[in-house]
Amino acid sequence: MSSAEQQVRTVEVPGAVLAVHRSAEDGGADGRTPGLFVHGLGGSAANWTALMDRLSGVVDGEAVDLPGFGRSNPPADGNLSLSGHVRAVIGYLEASRRGPVHLFGNSLGGAVAVRLAALRPDLVRSLTLVSPALPELPPQRSAWPTGLLALPGVPALLRRLPAGRRDAEAATEDLLRLVYGDPGSLEPAARAEAVAEYRRRLEVPHAMQALIGSARGIVSAYTERGDQALWRQAERVEAPVLLVYGLRDRLVAYRSARRACAAFADARLLVLPDSGHVAMMEHPDAVARAVRELIADADR
Repeated sequence: MSSAEQQVRTVEVPGAVLAVHRSAEDGGADGRTPGLFVHGLGGSAANWTALMDRLSGVVDGEAVDLPGFGRSNPPADGNLSLSGHVRAVIGYLEASRRGPVHLFGNSLGGAVAVRLAALRPDLVRSLTLVSPALPELPPQRSAWPTGLLALPGVPALLRRLPAGRRDAEAATEDLLRLVYGDPGSLEPAARAEAVAEYRRRLEVPHAMQALIGSARGIVSAYTERGDQALWRQAERVEAPVLLVYGLRDRLVAYRSARRACAAFADARLLVLPDSGHVAMMEHPDAVARAVRELIADADR
């Protein structure tokens, strides 16, 4: 989502100031139901651009940068836990008075969306979860490096790597291979934009802090028990849920889909054989078709 295509404003919420993005061509709701899009670990609101464009006729969509990511500063209290991110998103929905919304979450954003929907059903009209980061034991082997971010000492180790090892183009290619089912299908312009965004993040002093802190937050959330357990909270979600999984996902295994379908009271499943971890970016048309059906049923 380039600056020429978006409007960005900042909204003060408890403990943080969030950057909120919407299409510059989107003049207002015009009877459409509101939607809110929440990105994953290391991502930003830009991850949702393709899907938001395809849903613009049915959803008055906005995307948030979670505290410390995208164009949002870190939280004032340093709280990068899952509950800290949930608090920020709830704060935005309360401040904007846009709820209940069609809520979208990818990866970490999916875990945020699940906890939010369980705690505040009054704010959620429907839930679309793309490869949600729900507890999975054991995790896929390809997901281990992401989990290692939570270990003490890793930030200092990464900072000591030679500059050549952190070349923006090479690092972006590694990231694309991790999150896309077929990174070779990415258009040159989109690849160049991903490299530019990676370079921008390297210049942000708090970028590594936000990444590490949020990784630790999601790992900690995986160990929570009782009413705070994410799978227990999934069982409490009242809104209809669309689950989107890619068979080439290297971070969230498709085997989680069966448990997710059983956990949510009203769930439908979309499986994309060629998608990786970010199906809304890789196959936005297919995801948009399923979302339109979900929204039509929810709004009825």
